[in-house]
Formats: sequence, structure tokens, C-alpha cells
Amino acid sequence: MRNLKAAAVLVLAGAMALSSCKIIKTPTSEEAAQAATGGFAPDRMVAEIWDSKVLPYLDKKAGPFPEVAALAASDPDAAGAKYGHKEKQGSAPWTFATRLSGTIVAAETKSRSAHVEVDADGDGKADARVQIGPAIRGTAIRDSLDFVNFNEFKNQIEWAQYGKAFNTHVNGLVLEKLSRDGLVGKKIEAVGAYPLPAKGQLPLVAPARLTVEG
Repeated sequence: MRNLKAAAVLVLAGAMALSSCKIIKTPTSEEAAQAATGGFAPDRMVAEIWDSKVLPYLDKKAGPFPEVAALAASDPDAAGAKYGHKEKQGSAPWTFATRLSGTIVAAETKSRSAHVEVDADGDGKADARVQIGPAIRGTAIRDSLDFVNFNEFKNQIEWAQYGKAFNTHVNGLVLEKLSRDGLVGKKIEAVGAYPLPAKGQLPLVAPARLTVEG
């Protein structure tokens, strides 16, 4: 009898313990990543504004590359006021939105930071480089937008991750679908952004839209 009572007590205790347990859903990899960063999800943030804000803004702001490049070379502030943007705080350079049309005269497709060189004025010489990924240097797309700014972010790390998220998004949406074969001689159309280059350097365009003939 004593053993039966003891067994009954154990069963009751077990039942009470089970009734107080809460089943916890296993988080997805995205949910786990957000939890680890305090809910900061730059890839999702970029995806949510890409079609509704980023592309319309660049389409409206971008000027023809020959005009943007000529004005930027002679008067960067005037070019910035018309075609560009830069953070008001600090000493950030101008980043210009541009629409580039031309012929590919050279292509570097072996590295992860692949690019093509584009003749925009028909003289057979390269006037700009267009990045085709998968790795995109810099944060030109983020830096060209006047509706985002550093003060909206917790720190420099989040700001940098946000800039990288634009590059990741355009690579997955556009660039990774681009054929890497026989690019030289083809026509290219791009809408994107580039920072003011150093003297003697070709502008390095990060595209938001990109089409290549064929």
C-alpha cells in the first residue's frame, strides 16, 4: 500500500509538471538572426523599400552619365545638388545617381568583384566601370538616397550592414542572373550610383537596374 501511494504521488507530480510546461516554437534562421541583433534586419528593411522608394527615387534623380560626369568634374557641389546626395554630418563625399548607356569595351569576370568597362560617348575608350558582382564595393546605392540617414541607426555597425544589404539585394535580384560570357561589344543600360572618383580614376557605378544586350 505504501508503494502504491508513493507511485500515485509521483504520477501526480509529473502531471502537474507537464501542465506547467510551455511549448516553445523553434525559431527560423531569420527569426534567430533578428533576435541576435535585437530585431535589426537590414535585408528585410531594404526589400521593403526597394520597389516602392529606392527604384522610383533613382529613376527620378539619375541624370545621363555624360552630363553628370562632366558637371561633377568641373563643379562637384553643383553636380551634387542636381544629381547627388551626401550626409550632412561629417565629410562624406557626394554620391551621384546616374543613367549610363553605352558599349562594353572590357570585362573582368574572374574575381568576385567583377566589373565591366563602358564607353558612353562612342570614342572606343572606357568612361565608367559598372560593378556586376557578386561582391559590390562601397555603399553607393545607400549613400545616394536622401530618405535614409545615419542618425536613424544605432551605431556605425548597423549603418554599414544596411549599406551592404542594398548590394546583396541587387546582386540577388539582378546581377547573379547576368551571363558572364561574351560581354565585350554588347550594349549596356544601367541606372545606379557612384561616389565622386579620385582624379584620374573611372567612376565605379553600383547598378540598381541593369540590362545587357542579348
